[in-house]
Amino acid sequence: MDVCGVVLAAGEGTRLRPLTERLPKALCPVGNVPLLDRALDRLAGLGLAGAERVAVNACYRGDQVVAHVGGRAHLSVEPGDPLGTAGGLGNLRNWIAGRGVLVGNADAYLADPDAPPGPDIAALLDGWDGRSVRLLGQPAGDPAAPGTFSGHRFVGFSLLPWRLVRDLPAAFGDLVRAVWRPAEAAGGLAVVPYRGTFYDTGTPADYLAANLHAAGDGSLIHPSATVTGRVRRAVVGPGATIRGEVTRAVVWPGATVRDDERLTDAIRVGADLTVPVGRFPEPGTG
Repeated sequence: MDVCGVVLAAGEGTRLRPLTERLPKALCPVGNVPLLDRALDRLAGLGLAGAERVAVNACYRGDQVVAHVGGRAHLSVEPGDPLGTAGGLGNLRNWIAGRGVLVGNADAYLADPDAPPGPDIAALLDGWDGRSVRLLGQPAGDPAAPGTFSGHRFVGFSLLPWRLVRDLPAAFGDLVRAVWRPAEAAGGLAVVPYRGTFYDTGTPADYLAANLHAAGDGSLIHPSATVTGRVRRAVVGPGATIRGEVTRAVVWPGATVRDDERLTDAIRVGADLTVPVGRFPEPGTG
């Protein structure tokens, strides 16, 4: 099957404020790698790379997304407000041009220890008939909860046939109501199990938890960071300066923790923004 990839990166990330007042959610770093780069690397692991094979949509702080992507992908800049997951694809119909579409949310953090970074989603393509809808999913705690599909929750990637994409309008809409639920009702939707770790990074708590997962059992400190204080179980970005104590925290690139500070369960941006995080969520694992 001829398949292209699309990374959805246009949203405002309202639940992740105030972080997204500085950066679009797609560019927020997890493990010192922007989320958008993680998604593009995952698609590249399946051979979907370059402006002919993969597209990125942008809207909120779209200039930052455009500058970051450069020539690595086809760029679809949405005027005005974001078009949503369905409208974003509708706006790309001429580029998709008859192909199946492997769609990923830029804010999905997926970690498969057995096969990083790309083949963890290869099962979506394996044996695909070109007509059905496939979702990557994990068993839900409540199989009957709203937003579940065959007892599973969606974990960031789906595979859509051209026949269901070609009529999507370039107007606001979401894939759940426009494509997934109608396909489910018609018996044309299948959930492909994902057995790795998943966070949607949509809230500060999920975002911090994903970062700590990326750091493994210790800390992840960029070589260009300056650390004269104490760092325990944290991610420290490039150019950051740590003079105080940092525990279970994310320190963004160029940020500073003063020698009189004790940063715990929080995210630090620059020298002036601290986002405290409450109770951590449990990771989604299959």
